Amino acid sequence: MSEQGFYGLILLIVVAGFVWEQYLRRRNAKHFGDPLPPETQDIYDPEQYRKSMAYKRENYRFGLVQDAVSFVLLLLMLVFKGFGRLYDALGNYFHNEWAQMMAYFGILYLASFLISLPFSWYAVFRIEEKYSFNRSSMRLFVLDKIKSLILTVLFGASILSVIWLYYRETGKNFWIWAWLFVSAFSVLMSMFYTDVIVPWFNKLTPLPEGELRDALENLARKTGFRLRNIYVMDAGKRSTKANAYFSGLGPRKKIVLFDTLIEQMQPDEIAAVMAHEIGHYKHRHILRQILLSVVVTGLMFYLLSLVIDNETLARALGAKGASFAIGLTAFALLYEPFTVLTGWLTNTLSRRFEFQADAYAARYGYGEPLIGALRKLAARNLSNLTPDRLYVQFHYSHPPLDARIRMLKKKSI
Repeated sequence: MSEQGFYGLILLIVVAGFVWEQYLRRRNAKHFGDPLPPETQDIYDPEQYRKSMAYKRENYRFGLVQDAVSFVLLLLMLVFKGFGRLYDALGNYFHNEWAQMMAYFGILYLASFLISLPFSWYAVFRIEEKYSFNRSSMRLFVLDKIKSLILTVLFGASILSVIWLYYRETGKNFWIWAWLFVSAFSVLMSMFYTDVIVPWFNKLTPLPEGELRDALENLARKTGFRLRNIYVMDAGKRSTKANAYFSGLGPRKKIVLFDTLIEQMQPDEIAAVMAHEIGHYKHRHILRQILLSVVVTGLMFYLLSLVIDNETLARALGAKGASFAIGLTAFALLYEPFTVLTGWLTNTLSRRFEFQADAYAARYGYGEPLIGALRKLAARNLSNLTPDRLYVQFHYSHPPLDARIRMLKKKSI
């Protein structure tokens, strides 16, 4: 393909990706005012319903602005050959390829970080504050951003450097070594995320003795699940929204409960949420998702190896010649259709896993408490109870609430 052909293809992918996403968002927004399904009609009182509608519409409009700004800036970078010109200009100051590459990606990341900062601030201190979700202070917000920046630079620069070294030393076969390295890193992070990353942002404390712990230990006896590490996370210092999750594999597995979840729910409802999470573990969903991620990562690195040295593609972005940094940039732009496809696949699989985990909870008598927990979460989070079906296919990792309630009622009979 010619230089103009590659340039046109990249522009087409970028524009088509933006249009597709806005089409999905618009479809979803058209359903905001639909009548609520029978399973969820009594979740909101009239005042809550009006509030949920306003929250959805405000987030929709905010998302449009944020997407439009990102799209226009990316388009300007392509039209004015900004990626290639930036990389070549840095060559005048850095005569080492690694240093030039790190400066290039560092500038792009810093620019992206600074552009997204006001949007993040507005989301937290205007929208979330307006609807009584935000508990974060400006000091905590700033500290979170600084910590995120440090971690991203630390891990991002290290991973990028290792992949670049594989590229330099092994040539076209670098994708195999990069695939193995990134896959191993991902598995380690899934095992140690709660130990390594979470303490930067939150405090974890063991769940104390009491009614809740008794309910969870009773659940463990019923399901034959070895319940050791149960922690409470101080998520309430940032938001009123509640959650719980499993972390780690094998002996490293932990159960983490948001303190907001404990504030908002009864012990039997929290036990039902945990029964759902144990269902994920018993069905080996976490392991299956890791394996799928490994396969997708392998495909991604293989495709990267096909374009990383392409001189014509590099010139299409405005660079004088091929380089690892420009090849990676071009690949990131060309890979967007695969991102949409793999996102659809992983979300489809995830929704199936959620149904299976719900059924597991119902099998042990937690169907009705789980329905109660899900209804409370939806009401408190002002969730969208009438999502568009196509939007669900591409964006929802969990099934819509009415579908989950119908299934749970069937399994609880």
